[in-house]
Amino acid sequence: MTEISVMALILILCITTLGVLDQYSVQMGFYSPLFSGTLTGLVLGDIQTGLIVGATLQLMSLGIAHYGGATIPDYFSASIMGTAYAVISGNGADYGIGLAIPIALLLTQLDILARMSHSICKHYMDRCIETLDYRKVTIAHAAGGATWILSRVFPVFVGLVFGEAVVSAINAVIPEWIMSGLQAAGKILPAMGIAILLKYLPFKKYLAYFLLGFVLLAYGDSIFTILAVAIIGTALALIHYHSIANLKAAPAAASVDDEEVEIDE
Repeated sequence: MTEISVMALILILCITTLGVLDQYSVQMGFYSPLFSGTLTGLVLGDIQTGLIVGATLQLMSLGIAHYGGATIPDYFSASIMGTAYAVISGNGADYGIGLAIPIALLLTQLDILARMSHSICKHYMDRCIETLDYRKVTIAHAAGGATWILSRVFPVFVGLVFGEAVVSAINAVIPEWIMSGLQAAGKILPAMGIAILLKYLPFKKYLAYFLLGFVLLAYGDSIFTILAVAIIGTALALIHYHSIANLKAAPAAASVDDEEVEIDE
């Protein structure tokens, strides 16, 4: 595939808009890199590449959030552009992942601009509320939301419209050793994402379950799939939960029996 059709461009921009609206409203998951990468790959005719790029960036985004209004890498938009570049160039998912990481970091600047613009709209909204001008309140609220949408839609639009030229320029300028490094980094990123996630979890307490899952996937890949290991993990979690519930219920039942005995006496 060497170019993106107008219809595909419109669909991808709609995906971007939906993701932004979801991220700052109900948060049903449409803003996740996995969602954007998969749908972008579907639109461009290579869903497998979209899944690989999106899943890798999803791992990178685990444990990272806008706490205190902090600006974080825009893995959502980067997943769209990384998938598009991977499909357009035909160089595979590793190539798209390697490009998506610096794109996610660069887009933090647009996120800062969007936050500044959004803040201006909200302060204007406060003044309109004081004068009970609800029409201007609605306009200011819509304008504030538009800044978030434009901060994602604009770079995606530019990247897709000039995608082939951008990819060609990157291929011509970037040395082979840098591209090899980007591809190697793309393969390391999933492990880094898992490490970040484990840092926020009670890893030492449940080390046995982690080792069991690792062994099943590492040494039984011909028998166990990720779905099979996930089902086994769910079963073990249920067993663990019911065991704890039974342990907590046992002392309570014993206490009730003792009280009944004392009453009978």
